[in-house]
Amino acid sequence: MGFWCVAITYMLRVCLNIAITQMVIESSKNNTHIDPNSCPDPQNQILVQTFEVFNVHNRYDWDEELQGIILGAFYYGYVLTHVPGGLIAEKYGAKYTAGIGVLITALLTIATPFFIDFGGSTALIVVRAVEGIGEGPMFPAMSTLMSCWVPKQERGIMGSLIFGGAQIGNILGMVISGFLMDAEGNWPSVFYTFGSLGVVWFILWTILVYSEPKLHPFISDDEKAFLEKHIEEKTKKRVPWKPFLLSIPLWSIVIAAIGHDWGYFTIVTDLPKYMTEVLKFNISSTGLLAALPYAVMWITSMIFGSICDLLIKKGYISIKNSRKLYTTIGAIGPGVFIVGASYVGCDATLSVAMFTIGMGFMGAYYCGMKVNVLDITPNYAGTATAFINGIAAISGIITPYIVGVIAPNHTSREWQTVFWIVLAVLFVTNVIYIAFAEGEELWWNDIEKNGYPSNWKSSENDEENETTK
Repeated sequence: MGFWCVAITYMLRVCLNIAITQMVIESSKNNTHIDPNSCPDPQNQILVQTFEVFNVHNRYDWDEELQGIILGAFYYGYVLTHVPGGLIAEKYGAKYTAGIGVLITALLTIATPFFIDFGGSTALIVVRAVEGIGEGPMFPAMSTLMSCWVPKQERGIMGSLIFGGAQIGNILGMVISGFLMDAEGNWPSVFYTFGSLGVVWFILWTILVYSEPKLHPFISDDEKAFLEKHIEEKTKKRVPWKPFLLSIPLWSIVIAAIGHDWGYFTIVTDLPKYMTEVLKFNISSTGLLAALPYAVMWITSMIFGSICDLLIKKGYISIKNSRKLYTTIGAIGPGVFIVGASYVGCDATLSVAMFTIGMGFMGAYYCGMKVNVLDITPNYAGTATAFINGIAAISGIITPYIVGVIAPNHTSREWQTVFWIVLAVLFVTNVIYIAFAEGEELWWNDIEKNGYPSNWKSSENDEENETTK
């Protein structure tokens, strides 16, 4: 159910990325721009779009910059509810913290066509921002659930399975969106379909999922005993904010997450636009081929997670070095292949292959820095995940806008610049993570048990004692 929680939220998030390719009228300015390196358009799609401007209802004249703002609007709200969501999940339970947020997003998705008819691009921006507010608590709540249900030696594979739902969500969101618009001939069906799936998921989640093993009415005695043995019971304490905010290992995860999200959101949000604008794929092919890299990423995340857990259990590598190794694989591999994909010209097969291989390497992130927060602070996993994802998600606001500014004419050279920036961000953030990441519980995760380090001033001790009471 955690896997499908993540998958559903990504379907609700990415369906607009495909739909917007058919919601928007091709700008006459861009139609007349001549790109000497432009790929041939076998179906003459640009002329068809220009002819249909006056005959098709619900098409909008939104320029590239406005489209970037619309695609990034989700993250305006998304970054706001991470930390509150983590705190609520830790104090009151993760079940409804995640569930109600996703339900809100699903209902707004169903209503999206109505809001666009009513208020145009402004209404769409507001709706997407509120949807982001709904989804913001999901990842912190999921980390809180994992800290209650998943033993340390199984976090690599379990984290890859649950968080890998993002790739299945991307796959289904893009493929189904493409086929729906190709078959139905209209984009509103995309929002009705995925919003309805979200409502069905919420009903099942409410029946089947519980925040802690001791609350679950169907759990076996053997499983409960196993979890009690391998997972330390969480105590609901206030977050020790001062050491939390001054923790260098925690900030290294934040930096690595910024790099991951920068690359990931650039591809998730803008790969469909790249395929339609540069490679000239039709809408059905765009949904299918844009989803292929995420299918491979999901498979490789499971492979990397299994190998990671096996090597740790066998004692061949420490948790710290394992997290650094797989984070590096997840950063450098995608950066190199994404840049390479932009230099293969109009060879669509090779371009898709390069994107696919690159995103396959990104699957290593899930058993790397994505689960690292459970290693260093299991007691505050929800809050820490919220803090990390909330800051990193700002990339989702920045990257679509940057693409709109850097690639207004849809030329291959403009997109090369976009992908070089992705590689640079991935490389720099990974170097910082390697330098400062840790793999074991930090002292402030349980101050009562671990005490204060010798270099922590006594006045600060008194202050923290007050905040943790």
